[in-house]
Amino acid sequence: MTLKELKCITENINLEEYIELRELVKQNMPHPDWLGDFSKEDIKKMLEQNSKIWIYYRKKQPICSMMLIPAEKKSLIKFGLDLDYQVVADYGPMFVHPNYVGNALQIQMLETLDEYCKTIGYQYAASTVHPENLHSIYNLEKDGFELQGQKILKRGPRNIYVKKYKKTQN
Repeated sequence: MTLKELKCITENINLEEYIELRELVKQNMPHPDWLGDFSKEDIKKMLEQNSKIWIYYRKKQPICSMMLIPAEKKSLIKFGLDLDYQVVADYGPMFVHPNYVGNALQIQMLETLDEYCKTIGYQYAASTVHPENLHSIYNLEKDGFELQGQKILKRGPRNIYVKKYKKTQN
């Protein structure tokens, strides 16, 4: 299965459906604390501040989702990153419906985020992942992210990854 086979919604996101998918994914994870759980109100605020959510559907069923969060100076300091926050995209929660795990959707979402971020002028992407979440670590590294270190955050230990976008040839 590819993302191109799915219908993508990026505007007027149904937040109840988004949260419902996230909770279904968490219920089926061996470690649900690995996945963030922003409240509906937090998500609304984030969307008002230029965050973006993509939800991919097969027929009317949500299959997977990803989120882009413009980096904030305080977050980069907390992550120990010495970068200009204005040129850094924070790859937020990314999840796949349990029935569709194993279809390489996460790596496809990473590649889609990369292309989107480059087109709007970001120079770097940052992401955090639990050090035992080997599947996500594999995908981040496959996508060109490099481990910068580890921090203890509210949800426990997190590896900090950064990717510098390569300039595209015209």
